[in-house]
Amino acid sequence: MKTLVSVVLGVLFLWSCAQKKQELQGETEFQRKLNAEFKDASKSPLKDKDRRDFNGLDFFKFDSTYVVQAVFTRTEDEQPFKMKTTTDRLATYIKYGEVSFKLKNEDFKLNVYQDQDLLEDEDFKDYLFLPFLDDTNGEETYGAGRYIDLSIPSGNQLTIDFNTAYNPYCAYNAKFSCPIVPRENYLDAEVRAGVKDYKK
Repeated sequence: MKTLVSVVLGVLFLWSCAQKKQELQGETEFQRKLNAEFKDASKSPLKDKDRRDFNGLDFFKFDSTYVVQAVFTRTEDEQPFKMKTTTDRLATYIKYGEVSFKLKNEDFKLNVYQDQDLLEDEDFKDYLFLPFLDDTNGEETYGAGRYIDLSIPSGNQLTIDFNTAYNPYCAYNAKFSCPIVPRENYLDAEVRAGVKDYKK
């Protein structure tokens, strides 16, 4: 009898572990990678107590509608400026260009920025920062907006996948200093893609 109980408990334990692993996988490569990072103590922005119980972020279901082809326009003669953050720190950015695109038959334009503090890092030499606000903020998504990572295109075309929109780290832990999305990067639309608001 004890052997049977041990076997049953073992099966239940393995099933529980499998469920947690499955929950962490995610629907897309982006989701799986982000969930893995959040579970990793060396990379996660979560507080220790939140990370221990972490089973995966809440995402909108992948929707190809939110993968858009944008026209990229390099803006010349821009000067570095100080972007406000959620702390007293001022981050140095430059407006690198503009992206124009259609989303659900509506025309939009957003600014993309280059972090001046990352220019000396070879891994970030082509990195562009796209912060944005939309009409889901404060409801389904984080109230202060979300970010998308992009790369400098070789031409004037750029793919923007809003399914990869993610929250600033300060959405999970107030110790982080996060750039505040400029008001000019507000989209008058509901972007129901990417990471949802964090609920403990």
